Amino acid sequence: MSNGDIFVGEVIGTAILILFGAGVCAAVTLRHSKARASGWVVIAFGWGFGVLAGAYTAAPLSGGQLNPAVTIGIAVDTGKWGKVWVYLLGEMVGAMLGAVLAYLVYLAQFQANVRKEGTSGDPDDEPLPTLGIFSTIPEIRNPVANLITEIIATMALVLPILAFGLTKGLGESGTTVLIVSLLVVGIGLSLGGPTGYAINPARDLGPRIVHTFLPIPNKGTSDWGYSWIPVVGPLIGGALAGLVYHAAF
Repeated sequence: MSNGDIFVGEVIGTAILILFGAGVCAAVTLRHSKARASGWVVIAFGWGFGVLAGAYTAAPLSGGQLNPAVTIGIAVDTGKWGKVWVYLLGEMVGAMLGAVLAYLVYLAQFQANVRKEGTSGDPDDEPLPTLGIFSTIPEIRNPVANLITEIIATMALVLPILAFGLTKGLGESGTTVLIVSLLVVGIGLSLGGPTGYAINPARDLGPRIVHTFLPIPNKGTSDWGYSWIPVVGPLIGGALAGLVYHAAF
């Protein structure tokens, strides 16, 4: 694969992933959305379908990694680091592009994020903080616990992805991406409660940067004090998964 193919593939695939993922979060969160308050299961499946669409689209060009933690895990296992920077750049650009596209889809709902005139304390009339649509926020802010959660959840993603490569039937049938998509749904349902399961540095950092600059009324903080955890945790988890896989398999 050429550097150009890898970059384009990762940009397009990651943009689709974030469009679906941020899109489902917006659908569930924002007022005047038909899917509002439809719940965590909907969010988990929305992200899983995002992986499905993004990875299958990118696969012919780049292999559809879409995640720096996966890229690092593969590099640690194989020892091939030469194209890692191209993957990481494409993933970051794609994540930012996908966040902008999700914002445009829900533009009217974001613009309606204002306090209604003449209201007095009704929660439904107050502006909504919007960072959770774009990036992760922990339920309990404990840096050590949050970091451990992201490390373990990312290992639960990357280690099976590496092992799937040994399963000949999956590769021949073309269903590897489908299985990975279901894996992401499972991680969201089982391990996503504490931190919102970033498990992907580009998925969290790219949209957080976009959130900082988007003209969303009353959007609230971008929480840069927490932002290092969903970057460092998945990178550590991806590297550890690569080491475990290399040693065990």
